[in-house]
Amino acid sequence: MKLERLMTSISGSACCAASRDTTNSYLRIRKPTAHKPISGQETPKDMAFIQGGTFIMGNDSKSGYSGDGEGPSREVGLNSFFIDTYSVTNEQFLSFIRDTSYVTEAEQYGWSFVFHSLISRSVAKSVSQAPQETPWWRVVRKADWRHPEGPGSNINERKDHPVVHISWNDAVAYSNWAGKRLPTESEWEYAARGGLEQKTYPWGDDLMPDGEHLCNIWQGDFPNHNTLADGFVGTAPVASFKPNTYGLYNMVGNVWEWCSDWFSLPQSNDIVHDNPKGAPSGTTKSMRGGSYLCHESYCNRYRVAARSSNTPDSSTGNLGFRCVQDIS
Repeated sequence: MKLERLMTSISGSACCAASRDTTNSYLRIRKPTAHKPISGQETPKDMAFIQGGTFIMGNDSKSGYSGDGEGPSREVGLNSFFIDTYSVTNEQFLSFIRDTSYVTEAEQYGWSFVFHSLISRSVAKSVSQAPQETPWWRVVRKADWRHPEGPGSNINERKDHPVVHISWNDAVAYSNWAGKRLPTESEWEYAARGGLEQKTYPWGDDLMPDGEHLCNIWQGDFPNHNTLADGFVGTAPVASFKPNTYGLYNMVGNVWEWCSDWFSLPQSNDIVHDNPKGAPSGTTKSMRGGSYLCHESYCNRYRVAARSSNTPDSSTGNLGFRCVQDIS
């Protein structure tokens, strides 16, 4: 990919995640293979059983971003499913790589996006490009899942952190290998809400009940000064903070998580939508949950109804995923 043609505008609403140039086709897109549903009700290891039902999806309040398609709020019905308790970790992804010799798209391209303040001084000397609309991101050569901040960085002490610099295509490849799939947006939001109806966060409406940090987001003056009040400058271990009532960790904050849907805007709220899978086609894939870079002054998308999108081949230092599994 010629970096001179790096995009100068961010597609969709990828506020704190940068996108690769969408004007050219660089790699052959891998088509997802059919996943095999499991039988019975036995919950697989490190997954949670989510009982099917109906819920109100979306958000009509002023706290949301209308341009993101958070509304109209609408009733959605879902079948039961299993979902990963945690985001996929570096250790889990390493097992996939060892078994398949898969090469991620960040590795194929030879670069990925890294947040400016996480780059070492030595690496910063060789960095010369950044997206115009999100200049806090830097194009860092040889940044990938093994080297989250580029050359000289590693995951040796981050085996229990969420894997990052993962494109949608990479996430699908892992999911197929694991016998799982990516969640639909409706499945993701239903699970993230933990049975709470129309609450802002997985635990309720108060961001910090009793002054307690319950997610990994930005504190301070974005994008220049992070007070680290929650204890983390970048990713946190996947089991950090309290889980929601379904036992799911870090459904908001920490890293954005890919969903299977093509990004599109909801069309109506006058019918019950059963197991919606999104638009049949599109240019960007949906992402949920926000990340350690989200802040109320710029990207208040660490809410369960918030959504964003990115191109299927894009990868950043705050973009990961978790999987779901069907129940037959």
